[in-house]
Amino acid sequence: MRKDITITAEPRTTTGKNEARRTRVAGKIPATLYGIGKASVPLSVNPKEIGKILRSASGHNTIFNIQVTGGENAPVMLVDWQNDPVKSTLLHVDLKRIDLSKRLHAKVPVHTTGEPKGVKVQGGIHEIVTREILVECLPDDIPEHVTVDVSELMIGQSLRASALTLPARVKLVSPADQVISHVIALRVVAEAAPVEAAAPAAAAEPEVIKKGKKEEEGADTPEKEKEKEKGPEKEKEKKK
Repeated sequence: MRKDITITAEPRTTTGKNEARRTRVAGKIPATLYGIGKASVPLSVNPKEIGKILRSASGHNTIFNIQVTGGENAPVMLVDWQNDPVKSTLLHVDLKRIDLSKRLHAKVPVHTTGEPKGVKVQGGIHEIVTREILVECLPDDIPEHVTVDVSELMIGQSLRASALTLPARVKLVSPADQVISHVIALRVVAEAAPVEAAAPAAAAEPEVIKKGKKEEEGADTPEKEKEKEKGPEKEKEKKK
């Protein structure tokens, strides 16, 4: 969607990592302008102005004007950007010139409204599968988003891209059977009752051993029999 926004950019005469660092230290970020058969131009832009566009309702689909100091003034779109992985600040952006008379492809966010009956009545879960669809249209006709009501969805039912209502001059490019969202049943995993562990066979061994010892203690072994036989003879020798 085209907005009445103009951002001023400064041409960069040199490129490379050192130049990019100096640009960021100066409060700007490197940018590259290209598209519609013209040469690419290295630029520097204000990251705050780019950030406002990315955070707007139309986001990266916003068409705005770039005014290059001492150079061209052209309608552009943000096609790529890099953020610092730690600070999340913008590091670099790519700007594409737009021919307002030619149709183009754009990704448009899909917003769902309403609470599905499958959730409210049946206790299911509503899952969003696809958050963006690809459409084809003229630059000025790019919608900010597409809204769809999911109130009638029941468990096991899904909403597909073919069911979306698009503006008259906007054509769906994404597959018609692409699932936007669906309602699924809540899976409840029953906890298995704890099974009492069978006593290990080794636990019975001490008792067997004890019984065996008692029996051994009460029984007359061959050695004890010999001792008993020698007993009377020793008594006789003592008396002599």
